[in-house]
Amino acid sequence: MRDFRDAKAMAQTLRDSLGTRSITISHSLSLELVSRMFGVADWNTLSALIKGSDGAKPSPAPIVQAATLRRPAIPLRDLVPFPGATHPLFVGRARTVNALNDAFAQQTDVVIALQKQRAVDEPGFADLHEIGLRADLIELTPLPDGTLKVQVRIGRRVVIRAFSHDGSAYQAEVSDIAEDGATDAPDLILRAVTRFERYAAIRNIRLSESWPPFGEGRQPGTVADTIAAQVLLPLAHKYELLAVLDPVKRLELVEALLDVTSRPLSSALQATRQRAIAHARDRRHRHATLEHLLLALIDDDSAAAVIKSCRASLKQLRTQTLAYVDTDLAHLAAEDGDIAQPSPAFLRVSDRAALAAQEVGYPVVTGANMLLAMFPETRSPAARLLAEHGVTMVRAAKAVADGIGKEEA
Repeated sequence: MRDFRDAKAMAQTLRDSLGTRSITISHSLSLELVSRMFGVADWNTLSALIKGSDGAKPSPAPIVQAATLRRPAIPLRDLVPFPGATHPLFVGRARTVNALNDAFAQQTDVVIALQKQRAVDEPGFADLHEIGLRADLIELTPLPDGTLKVQVRIGRRVVIRAFSHDGSAYQAEVSDIAEDGATDAPDLILRAVTRFERYAAIRNIRLSESWPPFGEGRQPGTVADTIAAQVLLPLAHKYELLAVLDPVKRLELVEALLDVTSRPLSSALQATRQRAIAHARDRRHRHATLEHLLLALIDDDSAAAVIKSCRASLKQLRTQTLAYVDTDLAHLAAEDGDIAQPSPAFLRVSDRAALAAQEVGYPVVTGANMLLAMFPETRSPAARLLAEHGVTMVRAAKAVADGIGKEEA
C-alpha cells in the first residue's frame, strides 16, 4: 500500500489519468490534490514530512485511553487553542454559561469542543471535530450584558466520544490521549525554534524574556504546541495541526509552515519580481527597493485588483511612483560593481508576503500578498505613496480577505 512518501508518483499518475479524459491540470495542482488526500494542508507541508521521514526514528504512537469521563463542555467556533496556552473566552450561549457554572460548582475542569462550522448556534455531536481539549478554569467574570468572561488554561488533548446538548448545559464524554514523553528530536526542535524566531521577527511578535519556555526536557509535542498557538493560520489549518497526535510529525508540520522560502510564488508574481529587479537594473541602481517593487506591482493583475478595490487610479499611482524612482532614487546609481540587489526591506516584504498567503489560505503567494506585506514598512516612500492614493492597510486587507487577488497554483 502506498503512503505519503509515494506522493510525487501518485501526483503524476493522477495527472496522467486525467489527461486520458481530456482533463489537464498543472503538476503543482496535482501535488496539492494528493496532499489533501493524505489530510495535509498543502504540498509544502507534505514535502517537509517526506524529507523528515528519511532516516527518521519512528516515534511511539499516542495512546487513546479506553476509559471515558464526563465533563461540562464549551463549544468554540472562532478559536483553536493548544495545550499549555492560557486564553480569555467570552461566552454567551445559555448552555455554555450553565456548563461553566456547573464546572465551578463541581470544582472540575471542562472540555473544549471545536465546531466545524462557525454559523451553528446549537451544535450537536456531528457538528464537532473529533479531537478536543481539557481545560482548567482560572477565573470567571460576569459581564454587564449577561455574558461571561472566563480565563482558561488548556491541558491535554482528548477524543470526544459523545456530546449532549439536550439539557440545560453542554456536556461531553471524552477519552484522554497520552503522548509518549520520551521521544527525543533535538535537531528538529532547534530548527523549529530558529524558524519561529525568524517568523516572530517578520510578524513583529514580541517574545518573552523567558523564551523559549520549554524547560530542561524539551519534548517535540510541547514545542510544536507552544509555537502553533502563536502562528496565524486559517482555523481549519489550525485544527489540522491540533489533530496530529504524533508529536514528532506535528513538530515537522509546524517547522514546514514556518519555512517562508518554500511557499511557491504564482507565475505572475515571479514575473513581477523580475520586473522590479529590471526597473533597478535599467537605472543601474545598487538596490532594488520597495519603490521599484511597487512600480512592478502596479502592473501585476493580482496587486492591481486590490489597488483598484481601494478606488485608486493605477495610472496616477504609476506616474507618481515612476517619478520618485527616476528622481529621488538617482543617488542609488552605481558606476560599477553589483547592481539591483534586493534591499533588506524588499526581502522582508517577500518573507512577510509568503506568511500572509499562508495565513489566508492562498495556495501560492500573489501580488496581492506582496502589496499587503508592504504596509508594515511604515517609513518607506512606497507605503507613503500608497496612502496618498487611498490604498491603506485596512482596505487592502479587507480586499484580500474577500478573495481579491487570489490566484490558483
